[in-house]
Amino acid sequence: MKSRTALAGIAALAAIGLALTGCGRADGGSSAPSATAVQLDDAPAKGTITMWAMGAEGEALPDFVKTFEKANPGVTVTVTAIPWDAAHNKIQTAIAGGNTPDIAMMGTTWMADFGDSFGTVPAGIDTSGFFDAAVSSTKVGDRAAGIPWYVDTRVLYYRTDIAAKAGWTKAPASWEELQKMAADMQSQGGAKWGIRMPAGNDSFQGALWMPWSAGAEVTDGKKWTLDTPEMTKGIEYYKSFFDKKLADPNADTSAGAVESEFVAGTTPMVVEGPFLRGQLASVGGADFASKYATAVLPADKSSVSFSGGANLVVFNGSKNASSAWKLARWLADPKVQADFYAATGDLPAAKAAWQEKSVSSDASLPTFGTQLETAKAPPVTTSWVQVAAKGDQALESIRRGGTSVADALKKLQSDADTIGLK
Repeated sequence: MKSRTALAGIAALAAIGLALTGCGRADGGSSAPSATAVQLDDAPAKGTITMWAMGAEGEALPDFVKTFEKANPGVTVTVTAIPWDAAHNKIQTAIAGGNTPDIAMMGTTWMADFGDSFGTVPAGIDTSGFFDAAVSSTKVGDRAAGIPWYVDTRVLYYRTDIAAKAGWTKAPASWEELQKMAADMQSQGGAKWGIRMPAGNDSFQGALWMPWSAGAEVTDGKKWTLDTPEMTKGIEYYKSFFDKKLADPNADTSAGAVESEFVAGTTPMVVEGPFLRGQLASVGGADFASKYATAVLPADKSSVSFSGGANLVVFNGSKNASSAWKLARWLADPKVQADFYAATGDLPAAKAAWQEKSVSSDASLPTFGTQLETAKAPPVTTSWVQVAAKGDQALESIRRGGTSVADALKKLQSDADTIGLK
């Protein structure tokens, strides 16, 4: 993946954490979702389509959509690139002032915040061939308010050279094997730590793969379910890596620390997203790829990871909604998504895109495709970021050894109940 996409991913996480904490739905000026979706036909798109996009996508789209314009001679697509750290406020202001673009890239975590201002996906757009978690992130209430565009998930990265020294020639498949491999990498492979466990901002979201693997859910659809036997089992497993001194409770969480420690071999395992590949190439050099491998997350009951990414939405206030949805439909086409992967490194949300040569020829991608089959997206709710921030605090208290898992989850449940499921 290109380094600019990697940096955009980091910026997106930072922006989401800063912009959404304490936020509800956008206030003022938002129109109710259309009762009837736009009816699409096969006629060429026409007129001017205004589009907003963030990060690397905003940089790549102006050239990329020229193919769409060529196929639709009567249309002009005007793309405005927006910095991630300014995007949330800009969208909120545009909704309040009735000055939204026709179409926009929308981070999955933002869908609930602005969902009332998004049009309903037309019946002519089929999302049945997309990853389930990506589709779930487009649902606002009982309607589809967007189309999955690109996806993100987390897998296990591990140093194969250090693993070999420790007597491991394959990836761990179970929780028990992961912990044993971490211990062997320390005692026999020469690593200072066996694995990096999530810490700092977004640590709760980053650690959810463990409770999810144990069968936990964060909500039952009506209320938060954060103090359950399954959640307890997953967080106890997280805690055990610190109890056994396999993970550093004081790990450096500054930018660049993950890849530098992984390349140095001091922490030879980490659970991260696809953007890490580009960062490792930058730090370790082009040949460093031969020293590590990726694997689906080790399972308790199942192997489940986090799913994120971005969707395509058309605003209710669009003056050219029909053509905007045609652009969204084109961007969601599997062949087009495969081309966009080649241009940006964004993982396609459409499963069929993974069969296209530009994607299938990348030997490092199959792990991510397999993991996406079982990945889960956080709930589409305006209160998720607030609850996840409380989860970060809970893990901090557990990791530092001052609070039991039982007490931490009891407090987290109480905090989440106070915040509510909105």
